[in-house]
Amino acid sequence: MLKIEVQNIVASSTLAKKLDLDTIAKTLENTEYEPEQFPGLVYRLKKPKTAVLLFRSGKANCTGAKSIREVEETFNIVLNELKTIGVEVVEKPEINIQNIVAISDLGVEFNLNEVAVGLGLDKVEYEPEQFPGLVYKFSNPPVAFLIFGSGKIVCAGAKKIEDINRAVDKLIAELSSLGLLY
Repeated sequence: MLKIEVQNIVASSTLAKKLDLDTIAKTLENTEYEPEQFPGLVYRLKKPKTAVLLFRSGKANCTGAKSIREVEETFNIVLNELKTIGVEVVEKPEINIQNIVAISDLGVEFNLNEVAVGLGLDKVEYEPEQFPGLVYKFSNPPVAFLIFGSGKIVCAGAKKIEDINRAVDKLIAELSSLGLLY
């Protein structure tokens, strides 16, 4: 069975109607807020090792999670911290997964020129002088793969873990049917 590792999940939510980022920055530890550089406040958690971007609008983005459970845990921690300092927060905020990035190793080295031709030059982006990998996009599920000559792959753009598994299975089937795998 191929090992697929989630490296990063980006999720968004609305935690409050509005947030006073100046007060939050002064009250909570592990925050970075430089409004002249970036309009959001960065709140870093040690466990899970994630970061949350908080905006005045009450919207928040979580990055760095390696599972959906870590995303939920991160938002719960931030909500509790905000409640503790007197911020009025949404009771059960909706969490939207924006992007899941995963990596794997297909265990075989590729000649990326052969892969590009096999998959169809109209379906891939491959400019070895610019980037050492080949970009291959699926519309169903809507993900993009980076395929490297080493056999390593990166899958990005998924909104569900199942989409990554389906896409990897589909990629393996296509590469196998071309005689490029196994």
